[in-house]
Amino acid sequence: MAASAETLVLETTKGRIVLEMRPDLAPNHVARIKELVREGFYDNVVFHRVIDGFMAQTGCPQGTGTGGSGRKLNAEFSGEKHVRGTVSMARAQNPDSGDSQFFICFDRAPWLDGQYTVWASVTEGMDNVDKIKRGEPVADPDQIISARMAADAK
Repeated sequence: MAASAETLVLETTKGRIVLEMRPDLAPNHVARIKELVREGFYDNVVFHRVIDGFMAQTGCPQGTGTGGSGRKLNAEFSGEKHVRGTVSMARAQNPDSGDSQFFICFDRAPWLDGQYTVWASVTEGMDNVDKIKRGEPVADPDQIISARMAADAK
């Protein structure tokens, strides 16, 4: 698939993961993720919560699942299904508590549909997502080495 202005490339300790962002579903979340990516926010951030058969979560600067960028986003729920490769925002009980943390689904997760903001899908490197070390918390976790918008590549 050719890179677009919405293509996000994650270089991880398990290899490259390419996401196609979905501003048609979650324009405010996509805009905020792009800002954070361009600030280098996700560089060297770990996958702190990885549940086999469910999802791999990242985006906490502390690596514990307790932190964020400091800016909460209002939910942008859609009819998009949580299937293998779906990328969605993590949040607390309050639907409007998404910040910088997100997760990638390993498999279908219908109980999340309409409850979490879907903002991207994996278009390349799902095999690398499958290799991410599991745990809650993860011992010696894998990490995002760098996150870059493909359009910004030199």
